[in-house]
Amino acid sequence: MNKRFRDAKRYEKTICAAIAIFLFLCLWQLVVSFTKAGIVMAGPVTVLDKFVSSIVEPIGTNTIQSHIFWSLTRVMIGFILGSLAGIITGILMGWSKPIEALFRPLYELIRPIPPIAWIPLSIVWFGLGEPSKYFLIFLAAFSNITMNAYAGVRSVDPTLMGAARMLGANDRQVFSTIVLPSCIPHIFAGLQIAVGSAWATVVAAEMVRSSEGVGWVIIKGQDSNSTVQIMVGIMAVGIVGYILAVAMRAIEAKLCSWSVRGK
Repeated sequence: MNKRFRDAKRYEKTICAAIAIFLFLCLWQLVVSFTKAGIVMAGPVTVLDKFVSSIVEPIGTNTIQSHIFWSLTRVMIGFILGSLAGIITGILMGWSKPIEALFRPLYELIRPIPPIAWIPLSIVWFGLGEPSKYFLIFLAAFSNITMNAYAGVRSVDPTLMGAARMLGANDRQVFSTIVLPSCIPHIFAGLQIAVGSAWATVVAAEMVRSSEGVGWVIIKGQDSNSTVQIMVGIMAVGIVGYILAVAMRAIEAKLCSWSVRGK
């Protein structure tokens, strides 16, 4: 019965999402057809047609799926490195008061700074190649995941840890059996936020200096005054960002089935 109910709710959400997208496309088409916005904005039919044709006909030297692949490759490298560093840093700050006292003030200084603000310095430090993009994506992932991992450790019930120590558990056993499992849902919440932030950051980085990627598609559309190409790039950003979010939620549902958010 519960499975049937969950399946029905899932289908209901899917149908509602499809209706919302359809209504948005209809509204978009009406706006460009019956207002002056059509002078500066392409309609959804034109954009969708260009998006589909760009799968075969290259934009620049690459098809749209190749541009997406380049961007995703950059995101995954920076995201994995930032996630690992953020998880380790956050857990250590939450577990050890000396480490928290040492690193948290520095982290709180860096956290409010948006990754794109680091673009000028990243170019100075790493040049115009790939390392500067990895650095920006690293910062986007690191900032979000560190705080969630830290919050996960700090949210563990002290009573549970005290009871485990009374039963003879040492610090390593308390950490591995109580603290770490308890903070995993928080870490996944941070990962989901971080992957979206990393995807947005790579688009901004590619708009500064790149020869491929969805950010390049958008900025070259601006250079050639092609609103259709700009909208194709924006559509690619939205579609891939949505897929990444859904994929992260699916992974969370598999690995954290006892504590899935948004059931």
